[in-house]
Parts: sequence; C-alpha cells; structure tokens
Amino acid sequence: MEKKAIVIGSGFAGLSAATHLAEAGFEVTVLEKNEGPGGRARRFETAGFTFDMGPSWYWMPDVFEQYFEHFGRKVSDYYELDRLDPSYRVYFGKGDFVDLSAQLEDLYALFDRLEPGSSAELKSFLDDAAYKYEVGINDLVRKPGRSLLEFADWRVAKGVVQLQLFSSIRKVIHKKFANPKLRSLLEFPVLFLGAMPKDTPALYSLMNYADMVGGTWYPKGGMYEIVRAMVKLAEEKGVKFEYDKEVTRIAIHKGMANRVYTIEQAYDADVVIAGADYHHVEQNLLPPEGRMYSEKYWDNRKMAPSSLLFYLGVDKPLDGLLHHTLFFDESLDAHGKEIYEDPKWPTKPLFYVSCVSKTDPLSAPEGMENVFILIPAAPGLKEEEDTREHYLNIVLDRLEEHTGQKIREHIVYQRSYAHRDFIEDYHAYKGNAYGLANTLDQTAILKPAMKSKKVKNLYFTGQLTTPGPGVPPSLISGQVAAGEVMKDYKIALDETFV
Repeated sequence: MEKKAIVIGSGFAGLSAATHLAEAGFEVTVLEKNEGPGGRARRFETAGFTFDMGPSWYWMPDVFEQYFEHFGRKVSDYYELDRLDPSYRVYFGKGDFVDLSAQLEDLYALFDRLEPGSSAELKSFLDDAAYKYEVGINDLVRKPGRSLLEFADWRVAKGVVQLQLFSSIRKVIHKKFANPKLRSLLEFPVLFLGAMPKDTPALYSLMNYADMVGGTWYPKGGMYEIVRAMVKLAEEKGVKFEYDKEVTRIAIHKGMANRVYTIEQAYDADVVIAGADYHHVEQNLLPPEGRMYSEKYWDNRKMAPSSLLFYLGVDKPLDGLLHHTLFFDESLDAHGKEIYEDPKWPTKPLFYVSCVSKTDPLSAPEGMENVFILIPAAPGLKEEEDTREHYLNIVLDRLEEHTGQKIREHIVYQRSYAHRDFIEDYHAYKGNAYGLANTLDQTAILKPAMKSKKVKNLYFTGQLTTPGPGVPPSLISGQVAAGEVMKDYKIALDETFV
C-alpha cells in the first residue's frame, strides 16, 4: 500500500515537498489553513486591482527551471517570464536616483561614473560571487543540515577561503568600493536574508550575482502564477489539497506521528512534513514529549524582519516609479539598528515600492496603478491604534517629494498588513515575514533541525529551517526535506525486508 504523507501548509516549501513525495510514490495530502494555496505568496483581487500579497522579486530563474525540469517540465509550460530592464530604481534623495540596467556593460559604466575605476573591482567582485553562487546554490543550500560530514566536500573544503564564510559582506564591499551609493547598491540584496550586511557572511555576495547577472524577472500575471504552476504540477502528480483545514494537533504513538488533526477530522499519516511555522508546530501542535526546542531557545533566535505592507490602488499613472523602486534616502544602519539591535518601530524607515502595473497593465484598471509598499520592521513589535496610518503618511510624504507628484488624494483603494496579520494568517513567530536570519551562527547545522530528533517520521521545511528565507531557498527546502524522507524510507525498507 502507498505510504500516506501529510504536508502541513501550501507555501512554496510545502508545495515542493508534496510534489517530490508524490512522484516518489507517496499518497500525499496537503492541509492548508487558509482559503487557497501559496502561504505568504497568496494574492487578492478587488475593484479591478490584483495584488500579490508577499514575494515580489523573481531572482534565480535557474532554480525554478531546475525545479520543473526535475519533473520533466519547463517553466514555460506554466507561465511566461519577462526580464525587467532596468531591473530596479534606487532613490537616494529628491531627484537623485540610479537605475540598475540588466546589461552588465551598462552597470560597469554606472559604477565608473560614480567611482572612476570601480568597474574593474565590480568585475572581480562578480567573478568571486559567481563561484559562490555555483557552490552555494548547487551544493551548500541543498544540504539538510543534519551532520557536519555533509560539508566534507572537496569543493567546499578547497574553497573555504574563496567562499569567505568568516568575513562579513560589508567588510568585503567596503574594501573594494568607497562611494556610499555603490556600497548601498551592493549591500541591498542581502537584506532579503534577514540580517545587516555587517552580520552577513560574505558568501552571500552570491545574491549580487543573482541580481546583476541572473537578472530580475517578472512572471506575467504576477508571482502567484508560480503558485498556480506548482499546484497544477502537484495535482498532476496526484497530490490532494484540502483548504480551510487548519491543523490543530499532531498525535504521537510510540515515537511516531501517526495522525494529524484538523477541527473537522483526523488524517492517518506515515510521514508528516510541516511547512507551517516551525515554532507554532513545535509549541502548539505537538505534545511536550515531541518538542526539540524550548520557548527560551526560540526567543533567542535572530529573526529576519517583519514588514508593514500597504496595498494601494491609485487612480492615475504615476511618474518616477519603475516595477521595483527602493528608497535609500535615509540611513540603512540606523534603520537596521532599530530592527536588529534596539527593536522598535523605525524612526526614519527605508522602504520599497512595487508598481507591477508598469509591467502588467492587467493588474490595475486602465489608467490606474497597482502599488505595493513594504517597510521592514523588527519582529515582535506591538502596534498602537495609529501606527499604520503614521507610517503610510511618512511614506507618502517622501514618495510625493521624491517623485514630484500628488499621490495621497488619488488613492482609491487601501489595505494594510503587518505583524498581527502574519500571526493570524500564518501563525508567524513574533509576526516575522521572512523567517530566520541567515547569520553565521544560524547557518546549516545551526538552524532548527529539518528532521525531528523526538518524532521519527516528522520533518520540517520552509524559512525557519534549512536553507533559509526567500522563494528559491523555499523551493530547495521542500526538495531537500522530501529527499530526507525518501532516504529514511529506503533505509527502513532495507532493514525490514532484508
């Protein structure tokens, strides 16, 4: 008989794990708390606007291609990609901005314009980053983090100096570049990893390679098209999805998770993969004897930021914005300190704006704009009654100043989303948006374990375990978790039937 696998959560990691297990012959059921798939990558439609609720950057297209190729498919079987050029815009002040071209020669020219001779340093930097990308994405992030022996690989051992595991990316960037704008441009991508550049290993210059060489892309129809594609593929492989089915308990019998409960019913399980929030699963769904970590352990983890999000519909075309626009007109270090070192609502926040209607006119009514605004914020913050309105006004004031136009009076739709929403919708620990920070002391085997040491057939996947936050890492996390199930399952078969 087919072994029954229950996957909790239908985010990218859960979808990936479910599809890999189904192809391996498991009978897979995905239990999803919300009304549809995607987790943080859900979307909603209202008044003619279509909003992706979470991830908005499509980097590392090779990871997506590898995912679908594993199943004999191609990305183009499901959705169409456009490469954005410019990739994005960065504002440093009123009328002071740079556009990051998709063409490397144009990037070299930009660097030389801002700091004469720096293009040679950029070429050297990207050459090193290419090596890190090859080793990092194809080797390091695909390790389950269960033993140090996983890293006894000749490429890793031989290249440990070149990988710069023990240097910060800030130190490397500041050694090569003096211009503060260039430093900001190169430090920006690692913010996706959930830590300040001074605390992020220089290994993660691989993100600069992903940015400048791999490019910034857009799946036509929005990021949710990836979710739709993954669900379709999963269903083709036989995965069953049950929505509005919040898991309330995982029962353990003789050290095994044998049953998963929702409010309505129970599901028998031979294997359980938790793609929901790791802390929530451990502390709220498992009995005490099934928990590996204490509340103190979790409280001591360094979390990636939460976010204050705004979804705006604007009734006129907006000037000065691209599909992706970053506002670095205030101090990154000051904002970062208020996220990681002295957690509080930011005094002068940096922020990001996605205006997908610049690329995809179907995302908004004709002549209007679809605007998504993100302000990174420390996890675990409490909101006052006027917190969201206060920050929307801050952002709109700066948007209007830097782009030279009225926006506030043209808003015809408005929705906000922050900590309490992440908790309510995803049980996100401390209301985090991105998971666990990718700091050196939370890398590989130092992350929460992918396989439970207390429950033999319970596995974890997603942004609080290996390899970490981000959409491509989540795809890989699901694949690695499913691989661990398959390896353990084969060992059990051998022992049983020899």
